[in-house]
Amino acid sequence: MIKKVSHIGIAVKNLQEAIAVYQKLGLEVEGIETVESQKVRVAFLPVGKEVRIELLEPTSDDSPIAKFIEKKGQGIHHIALATDNIENELKMAEEQELSPLDKVPRPGAHHASIGFLHPRAMKGVLLELCQEKDG
Repeated sequence: MIKKVSHIGIAVKNLQEAIAVYQKLGLEVEGIETVESQKVRVAFLPVGKEVRIELLEPTSDDSPIAKFIEKKGQGIHHIALATDNIENELKMAEEQELSPLDKVPRPGAHHASIGFLHPRAMKGVLLELCQEKDG
């Protein structure tokens, strides 16, 4: 079951510069990590108790985030919805013809298991389903 909005992923060219901008709004960095499998460095900035801004900086020119920035520029990359059963959500998405890009979950940032739904099926939005480490 979908539980909440987990985070909003924002593609940026320079993580430190982007962090500085969001800190001007009073947001603070919860943590920074590198996700080797996705070729990104990620900074997490909580907004309230439930939602995070996730700043995504490519670590390689062939990173999906680098390709996104090259094609569309910096900006919102995806919206993530938290679920308590990622495997079931991906299966249901396939049954509902929502074009999952992942048939099985893969490791994501913040120790989550993730899977994406294609923007064509989601009215132009890359949607991430994620099962967070605590759920």
